[in-house]
Amino acid sequence: MSPVTLLVVDDHPVVRDGIVGMVASADDIEVVGEAANGAEAVALAQVLDPDVVLMDLRMPRMDGVAAVREFVRLRLRSRIVVLTTFDADADVLPAITAGATGYLLKDAPRDELLRAVRAAAQGGTVLAPSVASRLVHRVRTRDEDLLTPRELEILALVADGATNGAAGRALHLSEATVKTHLLSVYTKLGVGDRAAAVAEGFRRGLLDG
Repeated sequence: MSPVTLLVVDDHPVVRDGIVGMVASADDIEVVGEAANGAEAVALAQVLDPDVVLMDLRMPRMDGVAAVREFVRLRLRSRIVVLTTFDADADVLPAITAGATGYLLKDAPRDELLRAVRAAAQGGTVLAPSVASRLVHRVRTRDEDLLTPRELEILALVADGATNGAAGRALHLSEATVKTHLLSVYTKLGVGDRAAAVAEGFRRGLLDG
């Protein structure tokens, strides 16, 4: 039986070396390449066609989520398991939504990492316990109760094209307070900017179309 082929993607050489070392003793997994950013990962995957990609999230040139989207757009067959230190909603949800099939944290034990690679190669999904609990909570949370009334007001104003300053004047809030509310909205909706927040607000029915 052929070994599972693996591409390791991380901008820190020491981390890549550590992962390669962890995998080295597994007879059924073979590291076929390493990449320092998402752009390199996409380019290498088109040549090496790995079964599984271990993908860091925060990297220069092209981050992990953008790389996952490229894999999907190019219809590359590789299964992507995110391996990162970040487990906040704003990190987890975009990665899973983009098409990652697994999400592990870098403090995962070696055996857990190897199981995740094997499971991904077979089409399975592996999530770190903290990530799984977040997703379960997210599913159980009704969208209409997700944002506070004030956050909904600000999101609606942003959807109408209001700047932070304009929204603050309309609601008698400081611009800094509006910004704080918006950052909370981004986190709850799993997005990174105003445009994405508005789009997600419409998708969830939080805003009137």
